[in-house]
Amino acid sequence: MSSLPVVGELPRVARGYCALVLARPKLALALLALLALLAAFYAPQAKVDASADSLVLEGDRDLEFFRQLGEQYAAEDYLLIAYRPKQALLGDASLRALAQLVDQLQALDGVSSVVSILDVPLLYSPPIAISQLAGGVKTLRDEAVDRELVSQELQNSPIYRQLLTSADGKTTAIQVNLQRDARHLELLALRDSWRQQVTERRLTADEKAQSASAEQQFKAYVTQSAVRQQALVAEVRALLHRHQPHIERAFLAGVPMIASDMVDFVKSDLQWFGSGIVLFIILLLAVIFRSWRWVLLPLSACLLSNLYMLGLLGWLDWRMTVISANFVALLLIITLAIAVHLVVRYRELQAVQLNTPRYDVVLATVSSMLRPCLYTAMTTIVAFMSLLVSGIRPVIDFGWMMTAGVVVALATTFIVVPAGMMLGSMPRPREEGQSRPVLTLRFASLTERRGTVILCVAAIIGLFSLSGIRQLQVENRFIDYFDQSTEIYRGMELVDSELGGTIPLDIILFSDPSNEGLDEAFDDSFYDSFDDAFEDDFAVSPNAEKPLDSRWFTLAGLNEIARIHRHLDQLEETGKVLSLATLYRVAEDLLGGGIDDIQLALAYQKLPPDIKQVMISPYFHAPSDQARITVRVKETSRSLQRGQLLADLDHFMRETMGYAADRYRFSGMLV
Repeated sequence: MSSLPVVGELPRVARGYCALVLARPKLALALLALLALLAAFYAPQAKVDASADSLVLEGDRDLEFFRQLGEQYAAEDYLLIAYRPKQALLGDASLRALAQLVDQLQALDGVSSVVSILDVPLLYSPPIAISQLAGGVKTLRDEAVDRELVSQELQNSPIYRQLLTSADGKTTAIQVNLQRDARHLELLALRDSWRQQVTERRLTADEKAQSASAEQQFKAYVTQSAVRQQALVAEVRALLHRHQPHIERAFLAGVPMIASDMVDFVKSDLQWFGSGIVLFIILLLAVIFRSWRWVLLPLSACLLSNLYMLGLLGWLDWRMTVISANFVALLLIITLAIAVHLVVRYRELQAVQLNTPRYDVVLATVSSMLRPCLYTAMTTIVAFMSLLVSGIRPVIDFGWMMTAGVVVALATTFIVVPAGMMLGSMPRPREEGQSRPVLTLRFASLTERRGTVILCVAAIIGLFSLSGIRQLQVENRFIDYFDQSTEIYRGMELVDSELGGTIPLDIILFSDPSNEGLDEAFDDSFYDSFDDAFEDDFAVSPNAEKPLDSRWFTLAGLNEIARIHRHLDQLEETGKVLSLATLYRVAEDLLGGGIDDIQLALAYQKLPPDIKQVMISPYFHAPSDQARITVRVKETSRSLQRGQLLADLDHFMRETMGYAADRYRFSGMLV
């Protein structure tokens, strides 16, 4: 065996390490304990973030466009309740219970409105003429309404079918719209403005301080908003629980609920999975080493490494995501590996250096294991840093967290374990015959005798694996993240199967800049006919607005939308599709046949605000002349491949519809 290292011959850094850790182990451990107390103070401040910002990179154009659409169409976050009463849905008892639940939901702080079958306008119960719309429409709250006709409308209406009720008429959807948070939007705009300036020019010291302040204010407010949102979700669940006597089944769904539950799931996983790994480490070390000292030292290194990292995350307000929260489990395993290497090497040296002072044995252990452990840590860091080029925010964060974690694990382990070795009496090593690695010797013997066979088997397995690699598919089935017993899974499954799908996809159509055909549609004769029709048939006041100067409110434009609408409707992966084509279909039904541009304009003018709010505002933005098609994609569809679906739709828009790339864009949660 080579001679043991001499302290005086070591580099200056190594001598400093020996002077602090090996010569003064109690002082080294005391300093680590103080650092642990500081980390324990900040660790509870480590947060889990499930917001949109945690999923994408800064300046992501898809997210910016998504938020822009939210402002244009006044879109609100919402909770969706899939509700099936014990009695008939349109029975007196069920409607009374539903009305009570809706009123209580409406009274909750943070709720702007509640959409249910009770308050939506009824256009087919019985069918009403366009000219009668200005006088108001009936709802299910009207006592004189014919519920048989209402049942048929809810199940067959182009608007409400598989949106508010299931095909069998037994399950209904309650949409709880949440108030748009003006303060959140204000802070978001301020933060994004500073981020944009950072990319465009060099900031002054004062501007850098303002930018940092804007970031901090936004983060702090997001945390407060998440707490309020979690409280609101809890209140809605409490209401559903109180109404349980009237409900056969009810599931809560929607992005706010999923975000709230995701945070709870991650926190629970950190506790249970982390505790499980710690118990596994204790059991493993106890079986291998059969000594409490060799259990406690590696375990202490593992726990301290994670505590330091959690404290660092809390201090920096560096937020974990669903992906990066996995660093806790991985860091435990990486730290354990380094600690076990040190312990095994020490025991080997102790067994052959029976009369050597402990200081020299520990120094030899550290000297011999530093290089291989350092190389292992460096290659692990390189592996995790490769995630930085992924372009996916939570994956990048995971890469940085693990990089920092490996450094912390290496430093902590090389202080805790050697310092612990220097303290107290050490267990006597077992006899050489007892410690002989029988299993590894058998593997070594097999390798020597059957090397050719092993290589051939490995080659066959490699060829088989290559054929399997070609069949690998990457998919982001959100529902697969959850157990089938969870409310998220069961709720999404019910909404997919009975209420038209869960994951929103928007197709935004921009008008042709040339406005080809628009002038012909809206010439002087059209406006004269419009005025005559208004005066003769509808007696509208002289202040009535003129028809929209938009291609999307001509038959040519609506036929384009209807063509895209029909294509989306027939796809296996899609559920409910809504667009201006839905208005077109309803207008045809109410007018009793085909309509022309004049009748279409008249129909638009005569629609009361509440009808426009349902049938037009979500699907048309007049200032930018955009048409919007909303699609609910079925998350539970086994044939769903998101990337392929978007690629197929892109091909359809370009090749079949003949749209240029600047005339449409995809958005929504699916993207």
